[in-house]
Order: sequence, then C-alpha cells, then structure tokens
Amino acid sequence: MKLDGLRVLDLSLFLPGPHLTMMMADHGADVIKVEPPGGEPVREVGLRQAGHSTWFRNTHRGKRCVMLDLKRPDDHALLLDLAREADVLVEAFRPGVAKRLGIDDERIREINPRIVYCSISAFGQTGPKAGRPAHDLAIQADTGVVSLNLGQDGEPAQPHMPVADMAGSLMALAGILMALYRRERTGRGDHLDLSMQDALMAWLPNVVGPPFAEGRDPVVKQERSWGGNAMYRLYRCADGRWLALGGAEHKFADTLFAALGRPDLGALCHQPPGPAQDPARAFLAETFASRTLAEWCAFLAPLDVCWAPVRTLTEAFADPHTRSRGMVFTDPGGGRHLGIPIRFRDEPGRIDPKLDPPGASTDAVRRGRWAR
Repeated sequence: MKLDGLRVLDLSLFLPGPHLTMMMADHGADVIKVEPPGGEPVREVGLRQAGHSTWFRNTHRGKRCVMLDLKRPDDHALLLDLAREADVLVEAFRPGVAKRLGIDDERIREINPRIVYCSISAFGQTGPKAGRPAHDLAIQADTGVVSLNLGQDGEPAQPHMPVADMAGSLMALAGILMALYRRERTGRGDHLDLSMQDALMAWLPNVVGPPFAEGRDPVVKQERSWGGNAMYRLYRCADGRWLALGGAEHKFADTLFAALGRPDLGALCHQPPGPAQDPARAFLAETFASRTLAEWCAFLAPLDVCWAPVRTLTEAFADPHTRSRGMVFTDPGGGRHLGIPIRFRDEPGRIDPKLDPPGASTDAVRRGRWAR
C-alpha cells in the first residue's frame, strides 16, 4: 500500500486528527494512538455496535492504542522514544499545552529532525484567538458559515455536517503528505500549523463573491448556491418528499423546461440568480408539488439534467451504487464501517477492522516500541 512502512504517532482526540490518521492507516501506515488516562472520549459517544461506538469504529480502525499519562516521567520518556523513530506526529492540544508537556515541535525535532509534526487546533498556533477552545459548531459560527445556513424561516439552522472538523482533517492530510514529499529531497521534516478555521475558510471560493467583490453579506435566498437559481434548489413533491435540482448550467435549464413544456422559462435561468428567476422558481415549485417523488424520478431519469432525490442516510447507504463503490464495509463481527474514498488502481487501501480496547497495546509498545 502507498504508506507501508510509515510510522505515525497520533496524540489527537475526537474527529479531525483521528480521522486523518485512520485514512493513513487504511493505506498502510503503522499508527500508534496515544490515549490519555481517561481514554479517547469518542469511545463513549453515540450509539454502539458490536461493542464499540460507531464514531470510534470509523476513526480508529487499524490503530494500536496505548494509554499514557504524559505527566509521569516513564510515560513521557516512552513517548519521546516513539517520536524518535516516527515519521509523523499529530497533536490537537490547545496551543501551548504541548510545550508545557515537553513534547512541542521544537523538542521533538531536536531528537528527530526528519519528523513531520502536525498541530491541529481550532484557530491556529498564532493570532488573537489562538488560545480559545472550540469545536466544530463554534468554528462554523465564527467563520460565517452558520449565517449562510438559513432555514425557510430565515433563521440560522444547526449545521448537519462537521465541515470544520473534516476540512481540518483533509487539509492536514494534504499538508503532511506535502511535507513528506519534500523530506525525500531535503531530509528534513517540518511543522504544520493547521487551523480548522483557516481550513474551513479555504473551502469557500464559490461563495465569497458578495463580500470580496462588493463588500456586502450575501442575500442568502437570492444567491446561486442557496436557492436563488431555479436550477440549484430543493423542491417539495406531492408526497412530502423532496427533490434537488443541482446543476445551473444553461443547457440543463433548457432541457428541463423544454421537457416540461415551458422553454420560455428556461431562458430566465440564463440570467443571474435572484428575482429575475422568480417565475421559473414558482413554476417549478408548483409543478413538482403535483406529483410524487417516485413519479418525478421516473420522469427525470432519461433527461440530461442534474437532479437527485433527497434521500435519508439509511437510503443512501443502502443504495446499490454506494455498495458497488465499497463505501459500506461490514467486518466479520458485524460492525459497519465507512469505506475508503481514496481509490488507487495500484496498491489500493485496505480496511483493517481491528479495534484496540483502551490501552490494549501499551505493554507491547513498552517492550518493543515500534516493533510489532
């Protein structure tokens, strides 16, 4: 596999760091997860299946778990021994904590100049907010993303995806791999300061037109991405289910409105999003409300138009396409896992469903360090 032989030391908790190191484990990296004396919190969060929380199962498979109290000299020394031979170290302490524990980037690189040291935090290692604690919701709110997530009543709604966490995870993975690539030429590692807020902001290139170009906040319901375009919007069907139109290119609008007998309204969708498209939006809302979702799926299936039924999560994971892509994996014990989204032709990733109980590998790691 692509990361065979890579040694990763994971000191992070919750979602961003553990998710990124799990992706590395899926592609062959040897990951040692260091849990604090109380254990990884997500072991006890949410519903359980086959003896483990589904959250833990989908962020910690294939890792060896050790439990260390870094305030104890022998545990601290063991961590330094592991870091001395590691290729990557991932930590998600609040800025300043790693230094107080004597495991900050400067200390670790003294004993291992080749290590890629990744610090994941809410707001980064520098700046006025660096010391503030925050999880996903607060970061989304502070970044302006929650203000875009408005319900039909115009009030902000609770986000349904941990996009700050996941943006942080994926940006950290990209940064680590860049640093490892550069290390092949220089022989030196690096320190990656990964702010989840920075990562989330970098995911907004398609929606920053109003503040960047005109110095104003978006008028959410009139903007292209949030319903201002008739062809990029949710519509209610006769049975209470919903349909998504998800492609605003002119050719798709022309095709759909011609099929519905109103080619004149397709021309309105050639104009910018907003009030000019109100007649097209009103027509589609009335039209889609006249039949069930199943009837509209049958009608739209032969058309070259971007659309999809609004599925439940259960429906989405039961979909034949999802299963054909391997995005649901059931291990021999009956535990279900999210599949591997990074698909290589050569040396593909492989799911190792093994899940260590708390501290299960501590004694073995004490004896042999990285040896298996």
